[in-house]
Amino acid sequence: MSERKEIECWLTDMDGVLVHEGRPVPGAREFLERLTKAGRRFLVLTNNSIYTPGDLHVRLRAAGLDVPVESIYTSALATAQFLNDQRPHGSAFVLGESGLTTALHEVGYVLTDIDPDYVVLGETRTYSFTSITRAIRLIDGGARFIATNPDPIGPSAEGSLPATGAVAALITKATNVTPYFVGKPNPLMMRSALNTVGGHSETTAMIGDRMDTDVVSGMEAGLYTILVLTGVTQAGDVDRFPFRPSRITDSIADLVDMVDD
Repeated sequence: MSERKEIECWLTDMDGVLVHEGRPVPGAREFLERLTKAGRRFLVLTNNSIYTPGDLHVRLRAAGLDVPVESIYTSALATAQFLNDQRPHGSAFVLGESGLTTALHEVGYVLTDIDPDYVVLGETRTYSFTSITRAIRLIDGGARFIATNPDPIGPSAEGSLPATGAVAALITKATNVTPYFVGKPNPLMMRSALNTVGGHSETTAMIGDRMDTDVVSGMEAGLYTILVLTGVTQAGDVDRFPFRPSRITDSIADLVDMVDD
């Protein structure tokens, strides 16, 4: 690796990096406090499109982490920004929850099941067979297919739940139309986050717990990538991938002093 430049902006995944099963990862609070004290710009990123940034702010605060609403960036926000860039003031039929519908409303999108420009698939705890059927028929009728992220499953207290990627596969099987996934590992989300925080790829770091989403999308966006071992990817898994992060560390606690470098 070439010698890195000073890190001026920080992007970090949420689950597996800052919190794990609703509890803060040791060192997460200190890391966030150091960012604030040092005046570093940062965003907390998540592929989860269920919640609004305000919702996530409250959930993180309940875990003892103080993250401003404006420092939270979701795949729903990235999707809304992408659609607004592609087709301003368009229309969409949405399968998702308030995180996604609010983001689309805020960019001026009309939500409708009557000849929409897009079918937009996000996460929800209650996928409706009726809504999925309507989405299939709208895509067959010419609506463009967008999904917030490709994650096939999500966690719950009872075990895994089908998530956006799994439902997207069902719709693709029925329509023979593959969606455009906006969230990680699409580097588009990283570039959108960079624009939001006013950062530059050469002086921005991405912290994640997954090689197949966080690290690869950060790498493809030209960021300094850091893998923490408090989530999905473990140390023994790294060599199975054809790419490597810029740095591997046990947890975010090891990065607190790096903020002042």
